[in-house]
Parts: sequence; structure tokens; C-alpha cells
Amino acid sequence: MEYLDLYDINRMRTGKTFVRGEKPKNGYYLVVQVILFNTQGQMLIQQRQSDKVGWPDKWDVSAGGSAQAGETSQQAASRELREELGLEMDFSGIRPNVSSTFPEGFTDVYLVEKEVPLSQLTLQPEEVQGVKWADREEILQLIETDQFVPYYPGWISYLFESRKSYGSYRRGPFPSAEQNT
Repeated sequence: MEYLDLYDINRMRTGKTFVRGEKPKNGYYLVVQVILFNTQGQMLIQQRQSDKVGWPDKWDVSAGGSAQAGETSQQAASRELREELGLEMDFSGIRPNVSSTFPEGFTDVYLVEKEVPLSQLTLQPEEVQGVKWADREEILQLIETDQFVPYYPGWISYLFESRKSYGSYRRGPFPSAEQNT
């Protein structure tokens, strides 16, 4: 049995846990996604196993899942990447590029540029049946034809656009308060 931390509305741990698979009562849980891009600007996507609960056989982003009880976002990102794709990466000291919410919790998204030969990946047989590199247009086509987890197309485009930076500005740095007076 796997336990997840219960968070309050302000994303603070409550000190309580609940069993994965159950709906959290009076709180939220944390999910992480690690999205790999190569230097050609393609995203590594994985195909979920056919017996997975939730979107079987669909393509999805590189790796992700729930943070286990006691894990930080960074620890969960490292574990999910290692478990699902066999890749070692230390996320300590790295902030998520994007944090968002969903009805039952919070999602931290890490965008990583890394050249990874597909032949060097070790796929978790219970979770992942295949991987490939795909450009934005291919992923949007997979969403349109119901072969990808049903993310908003704009969300996928945002990930491609922001893969090399933090935030939502195309130019930086953000002006200081003194510059605005």
C-alpha cells in the first residue's frame, strides 16, 4: 500500500496521509511531471500500458506520478524519472518550471533539456510500453485523434515555448521596482 501526504489549500503538509487510489478528504496531494526535450526541440513521450487505470494505451509526457508520503517535489521527480525510464537525475536545488492545480491537488512540472538515446532507457514494464521523441505538431495531432492524454493543446504549446526558461515572459529579466518608478 502506498501513502501520500495530505496538503492544505496553501500547499502546506497537514501531517496526515491517505492511501493512494483513494480520494483525499479535506485536502490535496502532490503530483510531479518531468518533461524531457532534446536539443532539436522534441519532447520525449511515453505510451502508457494497456492495463493502466486512467488513459490506457495513451501517449503522455515523459514521466510523472504522485509524490509519496515524506517526499519533496524534487525527490518525487527523481524517483519517477528513475522508475519509469531508468534515468538518474538529481533535482535537489531545482525549482519546478511550472506549478499548477487540479481539483484534487497540485502539479509541479520540471522541463529538462537532455539528449537521451532511446536505446539507453529502461522502461518500467508495469507503466510504460513505449517511448519516442515527438515535435509539437505530432503531439497536437495525437491529442486531436484521442491517442494522447487529453491535455489542453495550449498547455502542450506552452511547455514547448517555455522549455528553456522559468515564467511566462519571452524576454527577461523582469524589471525591478526602481525601474518602474
